[in-house]
Amino acid sequence: MNSGTQIPLLPVLGRKDHRARLQALRTVALMEFIKGLLVLGAALGIAFFVDAKDVAEWFLQLLHISPDRHFAQLLLRMADRLSDAKVWVVVTVACCYSGLRFVEAYGLWRARAWAEWIALISGALYLPIEIRLLVHRVTLLHAGFLIVNLAVVAFMFYLRIYLPRRGSSA
Repeated sequence: MNSGTQIPLLPVLGRKDHRARLQALRTVALMEFIKGLLVLGAALGIAFFVDAKDVAEWFLQLLHISPDRHFAQLLLRMADRLSDAKVWVVVTVACCYSGLRFVEAYGLWRARAWAEWIALISGALYLPIEIRLLVHRVTLLHAGFLIVNLAVVAFMFYLRIYLPRRGSSA
């Protein structure tokens, strides 16, 4: 027996709420797109310049990271140890990572639920690493990454888990 009224699974968002949600999703999409571009640029730099140490130095200079820092020294040592086969593995993995970021950015820009799930899961996977980095060495950069990632994960949790449960209980 259908009475003609249906209970929505999600609470109906007002026009203003919908615009705010879309703007937040597009902000996250832009961040993911930029991450994809940075990693793709680094991968192409490694592929074409082949001297991984030069690329690592350029990357550190681009981010204004002093070569005396622990992270910079670690990156430079890793770059020295790369063989040609390892370089192509790194380039392939970086291109796959960039592809995932571009797909996620597209989906978030178009407000697709699957992209929100990708953002929630991938962001949550980074949290332990970011917390460990921050515990190991407290820097403004580490704290900034953690805060931004926590905000993204909390927002995606709200959209994908909290809102549907709240809507179904109403």
